[in-house]
Amino acid sequence: MSTIVTPELLRRFDVPGPRYTSYPTADRFVEAFGERDYAQALLQRREGPAALSLPLSLYVHIPFCESLCYYCACNKIITKHHDRAATYLRYLNREVELHTQTLGTGQPVSQLHLGGGTPTFLSDDELRELMAMLRRSFAVAPGAECSIEIDPRTVSAERLQVLADLGFNRISFGVQDFDPEVQKAVHRVQPYEQVADLMQHARRIGFDSINVDLIYGLPRQTPESFARTLQQVATLKPDRIALYAYAHLPERFKPQRRIVPAELPGASGKISMLSQALAAFLSAGYVYIGMDHFALPGDALAVAKRQGRLHRNFQGYSTQPDCDLIGLGVSAIGKVGATYSQNAKTLEEYCDHLDQGRLPVVRGLALSRDDLARRAVIMALMCQGQVVFESIELAWLLDFRQYFAAEMEQLKQLERQGLAVVDDTGIQVTASGWFFVRAVAMQFDRYLQADRNRAKFSRII
Repeated sequence: MSTIVTPELLRRFDVPGPRYTSYPTADRFVEAFGERDYAQALLQRREGPAALSLPLSLYVHIPFCESLCYYCACNKIITKHHDRAATYLRYLNREVELHTQTLGTGQPVSQLHLGGGTPTFLSDDELRELMAMLRRSFAVAPGAECSIEIDPRTVSAERLQVLADLGFNRISFGVQDFDPEVQKAVHRVQPYEQVADLMQHARRIGFDSINVDLIYGLPRQTPESFARTLQQVATLKPDRIALYAYAHLPERFKPQRRIVPAELPGASGKISMLSQALAAFLSAGYVYIGMDHFALPGDALAVAKRQGRLHRNFQGYSTQPDCDLIGLGVSAIGKVGATYSQNAKTLEEYCDHLDQGRLPVVRGLALSRDDLARRAVIMALMCQGQVVFESIELAWLLDFRQYFAAEMEQLKQLERQGLAVVDDTGIQVTASGWFFVRAVAMQFDRYLQADRNRAKFSRII
């Protein structure tokens, strides 16, 4: 690994950039796109060839958390009043009903994800109610990927069994770091033993895939302390690991104002932690999927990468083919046809729309032909690590080198740095370039090239 990812490269590309869970990115959504535009996109899906042949992906946002994690940049509501969940489920049911009024019932679903917030804030009965609601309205396919994010502090072995009985076959544990001092600094204390015990139970139950989320760059984190966490994670041997860089943006995310800036590791410390993690995971037998994802060779994500079937959506890398995504709940993002949409970000506005019998979409984007062509290029780079000129030219009726002349010129610098190779047939990301694939994809982002205010994004490593 050290021969292809050097500290010099890590330092050079320690810059902000989009994660490209979509293109254009969500910061480009506009309020001119609203409920009527979204409803039209749903209607076009219902009447088009995708109606019952192309499956949907469903995302349900559960915004509630019992306690505040200081690093968090998610849309959440901190409360210990669990009765709020029952009210929220009623509004979710209204939103689902509004969708089925346009789409009809029985739309096939191959992927379902519950995120947050903390989805396990819901009680077992509330989770049963939610899943029954979704299954009444959509046809969740046998073998569909059903995943849920878990706060280890909110589940027990018995609750894990309930999740499996409800059809969840993939779970993700929010760990971040096992060091007690780091956990105190970010207000998320959860002992290693607690997580290890839960993972053992999850394996006995038979979940298809178990993921662990980690963050480097947190307050009080050091290369030495993070090395211990990496060793503990290696002992747990989750099927997947998501390793994120902490982005300290207190001007945007109020909870981060509780973090003491002086306790944050410097750039050299972060680079050291990332280098340690890459070496630790690869030596432990994990496959580097891309961006911040790792998986054991037998995991479906690693298999999809080997077979060239990786895709990317608002939840990150996916084994599912590119498909429409219905986002349900406050702030949820969706993709239907050539449109993106986002629900109201506050619970009050979300509920107000539904009280009026309206879908709670408040902003989004109808993609232009240029957006769609660039999305095809960026997703090919992000998922397959290559772009074949002919495939883009045939799909979008353009001359690649002429249409992307400025981008190809910019790409020459990355070629000199060894991140990509360009020949007559296309662009190939190199072995070292795969670790910095966002930097390659950024060259084709028209909006980003026009807007040099990139500090709003997380750093690309």
